[in-house]
This record gives sequence, C-alpha cells and structure tokens, in this order.
Amino acid sequence: MNPHSHPVRTAPPHSHAESARLEAPPSPALSSVEPGPHPAAAPLPQAAWSRHLTLALQAGGAFLAVLFALLLGGWSGLPLLMAPFGASCVLAFALPDSPLAQPRSIVGGHALSTAIGLLLLHTAGFHPWSAALGVALAIFLMGLTRTLHPPAGADPLLVLIGGASWSFLWTPAVLGALWITAAAWAFHRTAGRRYPQRWW
Repeated sequence: MNPHSHPVRTAPPHSHAESARLEAPPSPALSSVEPGPHPAAAPLPQAAWSRHLTLALQAGGAFLAVLFALLLGGWSGLPLLMAPFGASCVLAFALPDSPLAQPRSIVGGHALSTAIGLLLLHTAGFHPWSAALGVALAIFLMGLTRTLHPPAGADPLLVLIGGASWSFLWTPAVLGALWITAAAWAFHRTAGRRYPQRWW
C-alpha cells in the first residue's frame, strides 16, 4: 500500500427510518398541486321538494285569503280582518287536520271570545283585572263549548284595549271568521284535500 495515498471515505449506511424518509413520496399536504373542482351539491330529495312546494302553496292560500279580505272590506265598507286572524290562517291553511282549525273552533272561538271581551268592556271597563279575566273566561268557555281556538284567546284583549263597540262582534269577528273558513275550504278543495274534517 502506498503510504502517501489517502484512505477512501465511505458514507455511513442509512438507518431504516432515514431510508424510508428518503424513498417515501412527498406528502399530499405539502404538494403544490392545486386541488380540483369541488363536487356538485347533491340535489334535494323528492320528499324535500314536495314539502317545500306544500309550504309554498299553504302560504299562497293564506296570502290570497288576507288580500281578498282587505279588498272586499274596502269595497263593502265592512272590516273583515283583525290581528288574530293571521294566526287563524296558520291553522286553517297549514294545519287543516287539527281540531283547532275546524269551522266550529274558528267561528265559534272568535265569536265567543269577542263577546266576552265586549261584555267586560261595556260593564266593568278596561282594567288589568278585566283584561286578565277576559282571557281566562275565553279559555274556560271555549273548552266548555268545544270551540277551542288559540288565536281567539287574544280577542278579549283586542276588544278591551281598543275600546271596541258592540258591532265588532259581527264585523270583523264573526264575518271575518266565516271568510277565513270559506277561503280555507276553497283552497283545500282546489288542492284536492279534504277540509274541514267536520263542519260542527
């Protein structure tokens, strides 16, 4: 061996971990390749479309009922609407099978509750206790006569706070309730659905 020659240095062997790191492909997270387009959103199932269409039709029925009540009231000079009728439309158009949405409940509940409010107003006047008593009596007597209709629970308050006259019982209370019932009947009849479940 030549004494002046330099020994050849060899690289130390790689460990298994280092070899795997060197040979492994680059991580997708570190890749600079841009992601592809997002997948298209899945279409709504048929049941969801049917439910949406039903809700839209029910809302449209309530829209027409309120619209024509206002137009007819303006033309005839007889008011056909009061605030609780908005809640009555929810029951009559969206929950037509409910016992609370039947004509006996809509017409009877509004007539009875309005009469209670008028009676208290024109005998005792408006007081905190008479307003509270009006709502309580409405609940009790509607339940007793099987005319329970939740929106009608607001009628005594409406009458007492507004200082309504006795004519309020006929219009808008009774006449407007009859209109809501007739409009709901026509709507569900056109849609091929049975309403009311019972008239009385």
